[in-house]
Order: sequence, then C-alpha cells, then structure tokens
Amino acid sequence: MAVTVARLSATLSGWHGRGRAERVAAPVEILPKWALFTPITLQWLWLGLKYGSVTLPSAVNPGIETGGLVGESKMSCLALIAPEFHDWLAPTILVHPGEDPEHARERAGLPYPVIAKPDIGWCGYGVRRIADAEALSRYAGAFPAGHAFMLQRFIDAPHEAALLYVRRPGDARGRVAALTIRHLPQVTGDGAATVEALIVADPRMRRNARIYRNSLSEDVLEHVPAAGERVPLASIASIRAGGRYKDGDALITQALEDAVDALSRSMAGFHYGRFDVKFASVEALRQGRFTILEVNGAGAEAIQFWDPKYAFLDTFRGVFAKQRDLFALGAEMRRRGHRPIGWRALVRAHLKQRRLIKSYPASN
Repeated sequence: MAVTVARLSATLSGWHGRGRAERVAAPVEILPKWALFTPITLQWLWLGLKYGSVTLPSAVNPGIETGGLVGESKMSCLALIAPEFHDWLAPTILVHPGEDPEHARERAGLPYPVIAKPDIGWCGYGVRRIADAEALSRYAGAFPAGHAFMLQRFIDAPHEAALLYVRRPGDARGRVAALTIRHLPQVTGDGAATVEALIVADPRMRRNARIYRNSLSEDVLEHVPAAGERVPLASIASIRAGGRYKDGDALITQALEDAVDALSRSMAGFHYGRFDVKFASVEALRQGRFTILEVNGAGAEAIQFWDPKYAFLDTFRGVFAKQRDLFALGAEMRRRGHRPIGWRALVRAHLKQRRLIKSYPASN
C-alpha cells in the first residue's frame, strides 16, 4: 500500500501547476479506482446512516427498477416515455433470448448500420456498431445466453450530450441540472501518419491503445488520414473508451429546459435521471431538438465533473453534492410513501450486472 500511495503522490505532483487548458484528461481520470471510489463510498455510507437507509436513492424513481441505481432494464426506462414523445426516441427494439436478431431487425425496419447494446448495461460495455447480418449473428452468438439485448437505429448526428434532470415531488416543473457534451475518442490526420501511429502519438488516446487495437480493423489502423481528417476510434463516448466530457451548462436555455421537462413529466414515477442524446448542432440543442439514445435513473453519474477544467477538489465537491441531493430527494419520496429497495435486493442487482458486464461481447 505504501508503494501504491507513493506512486499516486508522484502522479498527482505531475499535475501541480499544470494549466487547465493543457490537461489532456480530467485529473480524477488518473486516480486508481480505490482512490476515486473510497471517499465516494464513505460519504454514501455516512448519508445512509444519517437518513436510516443506504438504499434511499432507489426511491427517487418509483417507475424504474431499483430507481435506476443499478441493474435496471434500459428498454423499460425508454418505455416510460409517453407515446406523444416517441418521435424524440431513436427507434429501438428488444431482441429476446432465442429470437432471430436479423428477423427482428427486418420487422422493425432498422437499416444497417445498427447499434447493438445490452438491456442491462453500464459505461458502454457490450455496445457495438453492427455493419451487416454476419456481424449481428456474431454479436448474438457471443451474447450471454438467456439475456436480452437491444437493437437501435444508428443516429447519424455529429454531437452527443448528457442532460441531467431533477424534479422535486410536488413541483410543477423540473430543471436541467447539468449538461455535458460527450466527445468520441478520435485522432486527427496529418497526411503522413497511420491511425495507429496517431493513437500512439496522442497523449490521451494512447492510454487506451490496446482497446483500439483490439476493436479496430487492420485496414483502419493502417489507414493514413488526410491532414485535418478526423477518425473516430469507437462508437461510444464513454470515458472508459477514451471519450472526453466537457461541461456544457452554458448551453442550457429555457427552450431546452421546457422540452426536457415536458418529456420527463410524461414519464410516470421519474424524478431524477440523465438523458443521453444526439443532436445536429449547438443551436438545435439550445432550441430543445435532440434524439434520445438512453434514459438513466438514480445511478446516473455526475459526468460533467470529468471535464479536464475541474481540479480534484472541484470534482469531489460536485460528486458529493450530487449524493446529498439524491438522498434528500429520496427522503422526500419516502415521506410520500415510496419505499426504497432492500439492501439485499440492491446487492443482488449489482452482482448480476457485474457478472453480465464481464460476459458481454467487446464494445467498439
């Protein structure tokens, strides 16, 4: 442990005095998992003692299994959205165990490429862009038996964002509490270097070089992109895959809040969560025009604090504040008769999700 702490201290010292504009990653990204999650877990346990329930946040969304803390069905979350808002959704179907995925795709009218993703998922594990029937068959064959996955229309919009929504019980309106722009991992060509060489030369991308070598074809890795040509390295913008997050709160407008609030209030038993969306332009987003990819509940992370502009303490302050808000909202819901899930049931859901994640096909 002493050696690990010494290494951590040395790593952190490398960040001291570095300008925020120069950072290639959020400071918390370089923390080992134990250093990141230990203080977060300790505050969660303290809040559980304070409020008399470590699972209290599961009460904030009665319409979602476990409140969306862990292990919930993504398809069930999308199904909460009222029919009048279905035009805002990326067309999505659930492929049940034993069902022919190609027949299901054809019946739904989903063209290739299509996005395949687990119904129970986290951080983009198991999410793949599928180009043809052969690739879909391989994905289905590699998926854990007895579990469903989703097929979703590929939305060819250039930008992605996460919209965190909060509404207190009894309030007529909610608000967009945070907006985070999510950037896919990518490299920019110089007209001379291959994609693989550009990955190695990029201080952020080379941290995940092994992932890209395993997920990208040899043709892509050996391709020499033209100067200024951007080459995406994954179909998911997760930090885990090298995606980059940027705080976009300055883009929140009344029109955007009106749209998200109307959508959210159409969802029975939904008070806190995050919409992952794609949009055509900044102006379109500001006007409340976007396409919904996923709905996440109480387990939605405060991802805006993974913007490199935030220092360590800023990040932890933000995450701690989110936890306090979740417990306070859960307490309000409990006073209104909504009971949180039992801790044993929550542990079972967590273990099931972890087990499934380890068995999913690789993302790309």
